[in-house]
This record gives sequence, structure tokens and C-alpha cells, in this order.
Amino acid sequence: MKQILYSSTRGKQKGLTASQAILKGLAEDGGLFMPDHIPAFDFDLETLVGADYRETAYQVIKLFLTDFTEEELRHCINSAYDSKFDTPEIAPLVLADGAYYLELFHGKTIAFKDMALSILPYFMTEAAKKNGVTNTIEILTATSGDTGKAAMAGFADVPGTGIFVFYPKGGVSRFQELQMVTQKGENTNVVSIHGNFDDAQNNVKKIFGDAAFNARLAEANIQLSSANSINIGRLVPQIAYYVWSWVKLRENGEIAKGEKINICVPTGNFGNILSAYFAKLMGLPVNKLICASNDNKVLFDFFSTGVYDRNREFILTTSPSMDILISSNLERLIYMSCGCDAAANRVMMIELARTGKYTVTKEMKKRMADFTGRYADQQQVAARIKELYEKTGYVLDTHTAVASAAYEQYRSETGDTTKTVIAGTASPFKFSRAVMTAIKGELGEMDDWQVIDLLSETAGVPVPPAVEEIRTAEVRHRTECDPDQMEQTIADLLKL
Repeated sequence: MKQILYSSTRGKQKGLTASQAILKGLAEDGGLFMPDHIPAFDFDLETLVGADYRETAYQVIKLFLTDFTEEELRHCINSAYDSKFDTPEIAPLVLADGAYYLELFHGKTIAFKDMALSILPYFMTEAAKKNGVTNTIEILTATSGDTGKAAMAGFADVPGTGIFVFYPKGGVSRFQELQMVTQKGENTNVVSIHGNFDDAQNNVKKIFGDAAFNARLAEANIQLSSANSINIGRLVPQIAYYVWSWVKLRENGEIAKGEKINICVPTGNFGNILSAYFAKLMGLPVNKLICASNDNKVLFDFFSTGVYDRNREFILTTSPSMDILISSNLERLIYMSCGCDAAANRVMMIELARTGKYTVTKEMKKRMADFTGRYADQQQVAARIKELYEKTGYVLDTHTAVASAAYEQYRSETGDTTKTVIAGTASPFKFSRAVMTAIKGELGEMDDWQVIDLLSETAGVPVPPAVEEIRTAEVRHRTECDPDQMEQTIADLLKL
């Protein structure tokens, strides 16, 4: 198998192995690591029919992480996708009202981030051994609600690592906040910032690029890495579940050999839908990628016009993990659409930083024709939750409902009857108040736990263990700071 090497989308760092790119997380020039080519499947998809999730993941991941041995990869995969998931299928596929919901929320923190963040710590520790790294690796992560908890659950008390999570105070659901601030682990740090997710993400990137601060860390035998989907080690495992969804449809007799499917993804930072695009480029039979946005419809506008413009009101919605105006992973698509021209990509990223916008060429827009955008506002999301529940009894969280509503629009507007997989990105229990308000109307004086119990009764589903353990958990993290104090906060908590 030809080794794949990784280079920055902005051109400065080139020729890193997969393990080196995973350890770095973000390139020194602020770019994201990309493989020198997207590998084609070296197997017939039909051979995976009947295989379990672990085998499917191995066959996909091995094509990207070419400097890992089979033994190392199988160790990482078997360690990640085990009994911490509450179903042996890992990612069940559920048919409801004519679409197939890929449930990616059966892990420890009941959100899709578990699918990649359960395995990233194993990649990271194997990569450290492989590259002779003896420094402590501090994971630096901005979160709009789900990544933070999933990353901490993965890295808590992993030897040789530590983790810092920054989240927007007031910009996540109360349950998401409780999941983070009650996190155990001597190596975990959670900090709420007085700003939004974009403020957190931008300052995390600045910290990665601060040579003086990184030198100071190095003197203390510390190096930084990332658990956001800017890390290629986060992105690659996500490809596997789209392959899995097609194989399950095939196994269940829902599609014919080679039949194309659509994939619809609720999208914020663009990593999840980009993974689906990678799957298509590798040979997965995919027709359209439907990029579903909430009221912060910067991606819908981009795919409609070719102009990316974050100069707009930032709206806090009932789908907070999608409340993002700078979709970091879109840079990887921009890089590919300009023919992997790092210089051209860098010009656009400088323009984005300077003016808050950039425009792609007609040729680039043509190369993105696999994508189509739709959006659903909060009223449409609530209406879709209620409608699907009343039709089928199936309960969506607010993010998956964005995608479900967007897909209904797409199907109605285009008449496209291609079988469609919708990424189910979180359990409704993470956003129980918004979900139950959509179904039942105003909830009066009910507290959060009463609402959760009502959801359990309504959906006919037990309260997940990840929720139950929060009921009585102690709050362990109370640090707050302004966005421009994030670097100093890290220094203080590390006692530099």
C-alpha cells in the first residue's frame, strides 16, 4: 500500500506521516493537514456485508493512516468501539418517515463526537510512541457543546496527556454544560469564555500559532495538539460510519448493489459532512450531500452564492452545536476545489481573517457540485420534531431535526427519491427541554430533570446512563475568562 503523507492546506508544512499529523493537530501556518491523495477503496464493498462495525472501520482507516501497523490499528479500533457503546451495532440505522437515521449517539456522551473521540486518544498514544515523543501532550479544544465532553471522556486520565476545553458561557445547553463541568480526571480542565464558539475557536488557533508560548511549553516538556475535527485523526474515523450505513442498507436489502444514496448532515464546523464527501471520493456510491444549516446559515448562503461571509448576526438557537459562523473544516474543501493549490487557499483564508469573507471562482464552485445546502429555522425544527413524533413515535434531537427538516425541503423541491441517510448527531436527552417543548408546548415550572423524565416517558426510551450520572455529579470546574485571556489561563492552570 502506498504511504500517504500529509501537508498543510496553507503550504508551509509538507510530507508528514499520519501519526505526525495527528500529533500536531493543526499545522504551524494555521492550515489543516490534508492527505496527498484521497485513497480509493482497495476492497469490494460487498465483502463488508455482514461484517461488524470494527471490521468496517479498519478497512477504511487503514487506507489513510498508512504508517500504523495492522496490529496498532486493530488495537485502537477494538479499544474504542467496545462496551462503552450501549449497542453492539455501534451505529444503528433506523427507518422513520421515508429516511434512514444513522444513530451516532450510542457512546459515552450520547453525541456523534464519541464515534471519533473514543478512538483519538488511542491514535495519539500510539503516534507518540511511534515518534519517540516523551512530552506531555496537552489537547486544546474549543467546543460548541459536544466535542468538549466527548474529548474529555476519551482523554481523562490517559497517561502522558492533558486536556483543556473552552466553551461559550451561555452558548451551550444546560445539560451540555453540566456534562463538561462535572467531568472527572486529574488531567482535565474546563474553562467557560465570555464570548461565542467562534471566539473560542479563533483563540485556540492563535495559541497554536504563538511560537513564543509554544517554546515556553516546550521548556516544560509540554506540546499542544487538538481534538477538534481540524485534527485529521478526528476526521478519518468519521468516514467509516458513512461506509457502514451504505453496507447496512445493502445488508438489509434496502438498496441494490452499487445503488447511490444521499447523505444529509446537520452541519456546523463542516467536519462531519466532509467525512461523507471523503467517503464518496473513495468510491462510496453517493449522489448528493445535503448540508443542513440552522438560523446561522453561513454554509447555506455559501453553497447558494459561492460567497463565504461571516459578517452577520450570531444567533443562539435550540441547536447550539451548530451555532458557528466560521466552519473550520470548509478550508479542506476550499483547498481541494482549487486543485490543492495551497497558495490560492492561503489567500482566501487571509481574506477571511481580514474582511470576514471570501468568494470562490466559478471553477471552484463547479467542483463542489456534490453539495447542496438547505436550512431550517427554529420554528421549522420544532415543527419537524413534533410532526415526526406524531407520525412515527420517533423522537429527534434539535440538531438531527435541522437535517430532517432540511431533507424534507430538498425532497419536496427536487423530487429526488434517492434513498437518504440522515446523520443522527445527538440523543434527544441532551436537548430535552427544546425537544419536549416542541412536542408538548410550554412546560411551565418543570425543572430540567422533570423534563428529562417526561421525555423518557414520551419516547418510551430509558434515560441513558450518561444522563443519569449527571443528576448527582459534583461540579468540579468553575474557571471563566475572556477570549483574550485564554492563553494566560492555560499558563496559570499548568503553573508555568
